[in-house]
Amino acid sequence: MSGMNFEELSPQERLIAEQAILTLRTLNKACREAPHGKVLAVAETLAIDQGRELTRQTLEESVNQQRDEIEKKVQ
Repeated sequence: MSGMNFEELSPQERLIAEQAILTLRTLNKACREAPHGKVLAVAETLAIDQGRELTRQTLEESVNQQRDEIEKKVQ
């Protein structure tokens, strides 16, 4: 564990952390509810789909932050 202090997270970092936690919870629930013999297939499919979405959201937040910083410099 990194010993990260979650109280020090920026709003943007907190949003991404919350999304990662929700992703894990959804994955755990899907695994519990998956039919016998299908847990790995369900988990892999969901992990890939949700991982892509989390990556997309993270990238969007990062690009938006950079855009905002550039706009502040221009003004």
